[in-house]
Amino acid sequence: MLLAGGGFLAGVINTLAGNGSAITLPLLISMGLPANEANATNRVGVLLQTLTAILSLKRSKRTLVLMRQSFWYFIPTILGSIGGALLAVDINPQHLKLIIGVLMVFILITLLLQPKKWLINTDPGKNKKTTLQWVIFFAIGFYGGFIQMGIGIMILSSLVLLVHYSLKDANIIKLMVAFVMIVPAFAIYFLSGHIQWIPGIVLALGAGAGAWFGARYVLYHPKARDYIRYLLIVIVVFAIGKILWPYIENAL
Repeated sequence: MLLAGGGFLAGVINTLAGNGSAITLPLLISMGLPANEANATNRVGVLLQTLTAILSLKRSKRTLVLMRQSFWYFIPTILGSIGGALLAVDINPQHLKLIIGVLMVFILITLLLQPKKWLINTDPGKNKKTTLQWVIFFAIGFYGGFIQMGIGIMILSSLVLLVHYSLKDANIIKLMVAFVMIVPAFAIYFLSGHIQWIPGIVLALGAGAGAWFGARYVLYHPKARDYIRYLLIVIVVFAIGKILWPYIENAL
């Protein structure tokens, strides 16, 4: 029951912002799963919730346009995801998590001190197909295949701060990119044999329900942009504490 409830909350959070894995990964580990098996099992829920969120989106003309625009990011994200998932089987992720923790600090600064950067409308004049964006989304895909936790925040940050999409529009593209990123990573974890299917399915059912609720009833709310920013602040603060506190504690 706790796992399904955690999955539901993570599904809502991942649909609107990201970092729901900060809830589900500790839950799986607390059940006695080794870290590598928890990391693999968590992908079952991520796969179902992302697919559910996409299918639950209202098929407006704007949504369909944004879905087509997301295709540009698919190739670098998939390639990065494959590379990250292959390395995740054997490599300790602590150094990469430290880098991500530092990046989260900079994201939090912009959320708090430069809110206007996050509350923009989509800029139709901004070039949304550049080599730099390919490199950035390859790196995002690599991290997503490697760990997954916090990947939604990274995608949203790139789309809003660099490509100048609104938070609401960026969320739709984020869901599409997250789905194509999780598919090859899921296949690799499946073949590795690390997935524990019973907790994975329970988690996935809760996450799918949460994703449906978030996509149908929250994402299209008139104040969705503000809600997403506030949720991002809370999630980023939590992520910073979770990622960086062990390093701070060791340094004291």
